[in-house]
Amino acid sequence: MLKIGNIELENRFILAPMAGITNLPFRLIIRRLGAGLVYSEMVSAMGLYLDQKKTMEYLISDPAERPFAVQIFGADPSIMAIAAQVVEKSGADIVDINMGCPVKKVTKTGSGAALLKSLDRAKKIITAVRAACEAPLTVKIRSGWTSDSIIACDAARMIEECRANAVIIHARTASQGYSGYADWDIITRVKESVKIPVIGNGDINKPQDGLKMMEQTGCDGVMIGRAASRNPWIFRQAAELEKGNPIYVPGIPERRALIMDQYKSLTTCIGDRKAMLCMRGLMLKYTKGLPGSSRFREAFTQIKDLDSLISVMDRYFSALEERMV
Repeated sequence: MLKIGNIELENRFILAPMAGITNLPFRLIIRRLGAGLVYSEMVSAMGLYLDQKKTMEYLISDPAERPFAVQIFGADPSIMAIAAQVVEKSGADIVDINMGCPVKKVTKTGSGAALLKSLDRAKKIITAVRAACEAPLTVKIRSGWTSDSIIACDAARMIEECRANAVIIHARTASQGYSGYADWDIITRVKESVKIPVIGNGDINKPQDGLKMMEQTGCDGVMIGRAASRNPWIFRQAAELEKGNPIYVPGIPERRALIMDQYKSLTTCIGDRKAMLCMRGLMLKYTKGLPGSSRFREAFTQIKDLDSLISVMDRYFSALEERMV
């Protein structure tokens, strides 16, 4: 079983931090569906330092999602240290430092993957955060800034020297963004470079991929991102597969119940309008490949309130169940 610091996980399959996706309602669903650990959306250290209301809301948690990790980003060691203390006091079980986000608005501030270009600054940040909080500390990196600067092993060794409890490696470069393919050989090399747990990330599209990555690279755990937004059951499926059990396939009633639960939770957290907009995007993923899904998704864009949502859902899922009789 995977252990990060003093936190022992139920299994080795972990939800990746994803902006706009890994909010509290989604994390609760993913924990219920079998993830061993869930991560928050990326949180601005400066926002926490300034006690900004919107930023502080990212720290809202629920006992049912624990263990729960919060990922922070920033470029100033002292502000990152204070942010880590805020995160720890909020009740998070694990603090994570983002050294992998390739988005320009993050990297132009020297944060995220930009720290791969300055391991000296990264070391100061990790050292400051480690000294500031007692919670287990993880650091998420990429292979390097470009294919000509693969520094994952050097970064991982530095992270270990700074007494972090685990390193997460997304096996793409920052310049790749989310395109191309992840180079799992880099995960193997990182695993051979350090003694702390190594969590692999990149190109986990189906439950079998998680087991394949661990077998091929020797990594201690697997972080799943975009595939989870398409198939929230992937964590349970991967965990069952690792035990030698058949892959779990959710039935139509369970799919419908999940959508309703998530919508109601989102409404409570962010209000009706924002919840509706969020669910429209999720419906594109949750129903992809199902019979008649394109017409359902088209109808879903017209919903305006809970009643119209229930009406559209009832028509579509009733038709689906009739097809399968």
